[in-house]
Amino acid sequence: MTMRLVLFDCDGTLVDSAAIIATAMRGAFVSEGLPPPPVEEVKAIIGLSLPRAVAVLAARHPEAPVELLVDSYKAAYRDQALTTTHQELTFPGTHEALERLSRPDTLLGVVTGKSRRGLDRILKEHGITDRFVTTVTADDAASKPAPDMVLKAMGETGADAAGTIVVGDTVFDVEMAVSAGAQAIGVAWGYHATPDLTRAGATAIAETMDELPALIDAALKERGR
Repeated sequence: MTMRLVLFDCDGTLVDSAAIIATAMRGAFVSEGLPPPPVEEVKAIIGLSLPRAVAVLAARHPEAPVELLVDSYKAAYRDQALTTTHQELTFPGTHEALERLSRPDTLLGVVTGKSRRGLDRILKEHGITDRFVTTVTADDAASKPAPDMVLKAMGETGADAAGTIVVGDTVFDVEMAVSAGAQAIGVAWGYHATPDLTRAGATAIAETMDELPALIDAALKERGR
């Protein structure tokens, strides 16, 4: 049996985390005496590893203490996560799509800019930890759009690039997949515009979670999988 590997991004693809991320980022900047970045700018960097995301947002402030901002963000995010549960809800149809994709010939994984602790908490909170045979976080590999997360997941599962698809909502996800030789399917409910995902190399765009399994089957079939 030829195995297929489907790798999901987390923020903006499986869960809607924009609000908690934007609030934590605002708290981090304010705590360091800097004007907080607009919400749309924060959404644009979701998916990058935290140090890289903070560096992008702080670029207009040469004096910004990036390491302190990272630490302040972690503290603000942790405080929110511990005091209010279910702030990062799964998108409609997520559980059903994962159920349909959980087949003997298909392995599922996650490749995310979240920390290991953050991802494990989210998967446990939504009861989907066991759906994924491999999870690669910002603690395990270089930040998107480098191919490292996909390459690590393929190495852990024995999958090859021809049988691997990345599902994500950002240009970072698509560029990561393309760099690794895998395919990418974009999703329309996340944080980057769908025309940008197509230009970056996404082979298809899912408008809803319900569409994903069929799009994945079609994309892999073109590669003989």
